[in-house]
Amino acid sequence: MKVEYINPFIIATKKVLSTMAFMESKPGRPALKEQGSKGALGDISAVIELTGESKGSIAISFTTDCILAVAQQMFGQEYKEIDAEIVDMVGEIVNMVSGEARRELAKLGFHFSAGIPTTARGPGHDINHYVSARVILIPFETKSGKYYIEAAFDAKQFLG
Repeated sequence: MKVEYINPFIIATKKVLSTMAFMESKPGRPALKEQGSKGALGDISAVIELTGESKGSIAISFTTDCILAVAQQMFGQEYKEIDAEIVDMVGEIVNMVSGEARRELAKLGFHFSAGIPTTARGPGHDINHYVSARVILIPFETKSGKYYIEAAFDAKQFLG
């Protein structure tokens, strides 16, 4: 994926976590995920399909410590484990990140529509992208733990 197309995902993710959970995130170095690897690096993930000028998907995957802190910030109560409310929240977070990323991508001339998020959880769960393209992985660090963004697109114009 070309560098200029990675920035919309970084901008979107930082904005959503800052706005919704008052949590600052520091992005790490983007990398290609090992080809064929579906394994999540976090303990709970959500993925959303993007269609339009290209087909692709965005996923977000949180470690348990990180998502419990996000939930506490968003809902104002302490959580000890991932429950149904947190599962729904992760789906909504990927939806918001998708919306912000689509706005940023539109500035570059790419227009997408989003599907309905799906979630998965548990150690080593799979993230199933909607395309078989290479997956770009962007790690993020917060004071409460790590989370990861994954993006995959079929379009040739996104490849580097």
